Amino acid sequence: MKRLTFILSFFLGTTIAQGKESVQTIAFGSCLKESRPQPIWESVIATKPDVFVLLGDNIYGDTRDMNKLRGKWDAFAAVSGFSKLKTKCRLLATWDDHDYGENDAGIEYPKKTESQQIFLDFLDEPKDSARRNTPGIYDAVTIGPKGKRVQFILLDTRYFRTALKRAPKREKGKGPYGPNESDKAELLGEAQWRWLEKTLYEPAEVRIIASSIQVVSTTHGWETWGNFPKERGRFLELLKKTKANGVIILSGDRHSAEISKLDETLPYPLFDVTSSAMNQTQKPGKEENPHRFSDRYFRENFGVLKIDWSKPKTGVTMEIRSLVGKIVRTAQVTF
Repeated sequence: MKRLTFILSFFLGTTIAQGKESVQTIAFGSCLKESRPQPIWESVIATKPDVFVLLGDNIYGDTRDMNKLRGKWDAFAAVSGFSKLKTKCRLLATWDDHDYGENDAGIEYPKKTESQQIFLDFLDEPKDSARRNTPGIYDAVTIGPKGKRVQFILLDTRYFRTALKRAPKREKGKGPYGPNESDKAELLGEAQWRWLEKTLYEPAEVRIIASSIQVVSTTHGWETWGNFPKERGRFLELLKKTKANGVIILSGDRHSAEISKLDETLPYPLFDVTSSAMNQTQKPGKEENPHRFSDRYFRENFGVLKIDWSKPKTGVTMEIRSLVGKIVRTAQVTF
């Protein structure tokens, strides 16, 4: 039913809401070393999510040998905690560079076509699905009855993306990349842009946009939509053009967690909730983000969204949770 729904949506421009039960709890995370222990899944399961979203770097493939890449996906699939999670809730996923196949890679990665099929094998995607037979792994699904619909938009920030541009001079405390101002620099590719516009016009009360890299934080010099300012501007203008309501962005990649907030762009504040990494840590340090809503968190973490449908205005509580499930960062928004 999932793929039938997507195929109808892809060709007809409509969404079929799936299931009568409303989504109330969404968990998410990124950056999992398949070779390391993954005790965090017990804490994830304890939150009783209706949906879990894998945001990328779900494994660290980093290879052009497709047998090795498949072996790492198989190793992740066999993790007991992850296997248990899949019996408890619905799984949605996109990829980032390391599970795509190469560090910081984009359109130039020569094995992207093969990698796409291996990724979709991991997700048990039907062989005849639209996601199998079109370039890139972007996807969308809407879950819940009318009045309580949650649309999940899974972006592909790898398959079509122009190679990153190095900063002319690396600034202290920043990464090596700078903005590519060229009109030819792409992040999503035209086919994905057309699909995204059509998808944003579909009815939903809350929209969860999964981007493997940060959208709101733009100036730290690592991977971010800020490296493609034309594309980021186009994204924000598209949200305005389509009057997309209830948007929250989920992102990963950074090996730290934070919540970013962009004001005065949409009729409501646009939050970007970054959860990373699920079984790795980073030494605390400073990183520029003028939109940071709360301090960065550097230990193992995952994210949780809780949707309150009980009031006239839908409320969403955004949380970053620690390895043991403790809430360490939080924010709220109403739509």
